[in-house]
Amino acid sequence: MSNTSDIARAPSGRATTVDAMSAVLGAMFTPEGMRRGLELKLRPTDIVIAPFTKSGTTWLQQIAHTLRTRGDMDFDDISRVCPWIESSTDLGLDLDAEQRANPRVFKSHLDAHHIPRGGRYIVACRDPKDVAWSLYKFMEGWTLEPGAASLDDFVRAAFIARDSEPGDGGRGYWTHLRSWWARRRDPDVLFMAYEHMCADLPGSIRKVASFMGIELDEELRAIAEEHASLAFMRAHEDRFDDRLMRERSVAVAALPADSDSSKVRGGGAGESRARLGPEVVAMLDAIWRERITATLGFEDYAALIAAID
Repeated sequence: MSNTSDIARAPSGRATTVDAMSAVLGAMFTPEGMRRGLELKLRPTDIVIAPFTKSGTTWLQQIAHTLRTRGDMDFDDISRVCPWIESSTDLGLDLDAEQRANPRVFKSHLDAHHIPRGGRYIVACRDPKDVAWSLYKFMEGWTLEPGAASLDDFVRAAFIARDSEPGDGGRGYWTHLRSWWARRRDPDVLFMAYEHMCADLPGSIRKVASFMGIELDEELRAIAEEHASLAFMRAHEDRFDDRLMRERSVAVAALPADSDSSKVRGGGAGESRARLGPEVVAMLDAIWRERITATLGFEDYAALIAAID
């Protein structure tokens, strides 16, 4: 077990501060594991699902895996069959191995500057306010003790402060968005919006299938629409609950085995509006103007996704 004994914890074992939560998460990723992941030699046919965290990654993994297998559900964790580049070595998975079907599919949250080269990339963006809210709900009850930090304090410490340039290592929301936006029209990139996926799932599936080079016949279309539906993924949520990472978090970070890390929560567009405080909303809007409006010209997130081809 990693040395996490000095982390501020509740009796449950979960962190009681955002800084402690970050330390818990850090214990789950080793430098060697990260290094080996970043050395992955991608094939030109490989697909990397690469949104920022909480922006439709698991949803896109499920769509891509369904399309390439015609509906395989014989797995215990979607990230076993579509491995996460940054964590797979630490989880004992061989990134270089053949997968259940072709093309090979991987997951990553890295920006375009840090991700392994040579593959093809599917990226979805999402409203930063909704990302922050979804990240809070994901971490609370898994790594962070419920009630230990307010939503606004969490957003300040774990979302805003995390993306301060220079030297954020490609981990922050605005860095990620700007890097992939610059590549959105490259032939090896499919750039999408989470909100568009919510509004038109069949159309989004068609785009992914076309990008992957998979013929979408009527039977496969019906399978993909069913398997990517909220109802289906909720009914099989044990396949999408980060089982491998949860097991590692128990072993190396002393988190409780019964922690909730479900990713199938049904979060829609605009779900953060009634939850974030006005001060944090103002901070996020100011950062948007500084980091996005000043460089890309879009006054707000809605204007940016309206410009997606």
